Amino acid sequence: MKIKNRLSLYFTLISCGALLLVLLALYFALFGFLKADFNNRLADRINVATKLYLDADELGSDSLLEVQQRYLEKLPNEVIRIYNNKNKVAFNATSGIYWDEATIEQVRKEGSITYQEGNRQVIGKFYHDNKGSFVILASAVDRNFKRRVIVLTRITVILFVCFSGILFFVSQWFAKNTLTPIQRIISQMRKIGSGNLHLRIGGTRNKDEIAELISNFNNLLQRLENTFELQQSFVSNASHELRTPLTSIMGEADVALEKQRSAREYERVLSSISADAMHLQSTITSLMELAQVDFNYTKAVLQPVRMDELLWEIQDHWQHRKGADKLKLNFAAFPDDESLLEINGNKPLLLIALNNIVDNAFKYSADAPVAISFEAAGQYLEIRVTDAGPGIKAEEVTEIFKSFYRVHATRNVPGSGVGLYITAKIIQLCGGAIEVESDGVSGSTFIITFNRTA
Repeated sequence: MKIKNRLSLYFTLISCGALLLVLLALYFALFGFLKADFNNRLADRINVATKLYLDADELGSDSLLEVQQRYLEKLPNEVIRIYNNKNKVAFNATSGIYWDEATIEQVRKEGSITYQEGNRQVIGKFYHDNKGSFVILASAVDRNFKRRVIVLTRITVILFVCFSGILFFVSQWFAKNTLTPIQRIISQMRKIGSGNLHLRIGGTRNKDEIAELISNFNNLLQRLENTFELQQSFVSNASHELRTPLTSIMGEADVALEKQRSAREYERVLSSISADAMHLQSTITSLMELAQVDFNYTKAVLQPVRMDELLWEIQDHWQHRKGADKLKLNFAAFPDDESLLEINGNKPLLLIALNNIVDNAFKYSADAPVAISFEAAGQYLEIRVTDAGPGIKAEEVTEIFKSFYRVHATRNVPGSGVGLYITAKIIQLCGGAIEVESDGVSGSTFIITFNRTA
């Protein structure tokens, strides 16, 4: 059964159950009211008999009958009896019906009774005054009660059936409208495949569970897209970067084996093969590092990270490697609230990203001092890493964050070209952005910006 039909069924059953309880409560309330109303009218006759016959000595039985007929509605088969302390009839309003002594004594004992005898309603009351003790019993037949109960039952059944039908159609409409966003999500999900993982599910205006479902599904698609891109990138880069040195090694070896060579020529060939092998080893190491970072990237858990403490750790690390005063750390616009120094990120990955930038800065500036400035102003945190290298040309600025790309001016410096690619992905993961400022002649500044509210 579809969710829409199941919701409609549950809604209808619950609503009809509640409606049935309400109608039954009204039914029994009216049922009791009809009984009580008829008993109250019988009680009125007892009260009249008490006040006019027993309290008013000057009124006789004929006067009592006249008052009853004049001011009280006559009840079908109405009977009123007044019994004295000897259980003898002291007053007859009608004739033909008498009560036994057991009933009369029960009235004396309990003070008043109400019961049904066949189709007759009976009320009894005990009364005591200076003339003695009396028992008054009144009885009549409620001929309209059965008809009223039948009408009441019909009305209850009709109301229940009609409202149940209305509730069913309302529940169908309610379930359809409630599940419309899910139908739209299903329709959009069917369009997404391995070839178009860039597509996303459109959001809703309400901030409810469906919006949360869409958000989580879009996050899943983002991770899947990253995984596919990383896999394709790794395979493409590995096949390209491994093929080049292997082809060079095989070519050098084949040429050397074609004929007898001199010792100097063999030394040159072996030296070339050794250089290609070292390049191959460096490439394999870089690929393994890239694969590991990409793997961690897909599993990364983001937590609050104090960026000032992270920079102090980086400075301590490079001071041990390069010596004191090689990495200069400068803090500007330092906030009083320490929580403003935190971002939502992954500390191990951020260490890799920032160390890659600092490592490149030292590598390409011949170990000249490198400066890091840190500023926390407003909702942004900014880190600037400045080196004294040869600079990066404008046309190459957008290329340096691609895997295995090497700047032309620094291709003589050992490296694999994956460090900045890894750095850019880590910063993107942590909700930051990275850009480069350089005149292309001397020095470059890498600017990393984190949005604290991201």
